[in-house]
Formats: sequence, C-alpha cells, structure tokens
Amino acid sequence: MTKQRNASVESQPTPLKKAVALRYSPEAQKAPTLIAKGKGHMAEAILQKAKENGIPIQEDSSLVEVLSKLDLDQEIPPELYQLVAEVLSFIYRSDNRMRSSRNNG
Repeated sequence: MTKQRNASVESQPTPLKKAVALRYSPEAQKAPTLIAKGKGHMAEAILQKAKENGIPIQEDSSLVEVLSKLDLDQEIPPELYQLVAEVLSFIYRSDNRMRSSRNNG
C-alpha cells in the first residue's frame, strides 16, 4: 500500500499595481507635486498615459507606497526629497539619452 501525500499550495493573490505621477517645474515650484495616483486599473491608466506622452517611468514600489499616501496636488515633504531626487535624476538622464539618440539618428 502506498501512502499519498497531498500538498496544498495556497496561491497568493497578485497585489494590485499602484502608480503615482509627479510634476516638477524647478522654475515654478520648490518641490515636485503629486498630480495622479491610483491602483489597479487606474494605475494601468496612469502608466499608459505616461508611455503615450513619452514620460519616463521609474519602478520603485516602496517609493510609490510612500507617495501614494500624499494628497493630490500636494508637494512632496522634505523628508522625501532625496528619494525623489534619485527618480528625477533617472528621468533627466533618460531624457538626455532620448534627445541625443534623436539628434544623432
């Protein structure tokens, strides 16, 4: 007689995707402002809109988690400046690379 072992694997639900969008005009603002946030379908719409408009996307789930707690049209608080500065640095580098490839190609 053979013993059977049944293993039950509990599937983890896929967490809802979250997204936020920031606007920053250094000449007009002292800090970036949260202009959109959402999860699930709304997050997908935010990401799609960014892609359609050639806006670079940075994936950082922990930063999104923190920023999603802000109110819309709220400037980011000073304690998040360093984290957001890293994202803006990524975006500026991406913009420069894209501009350079357009000019050279």
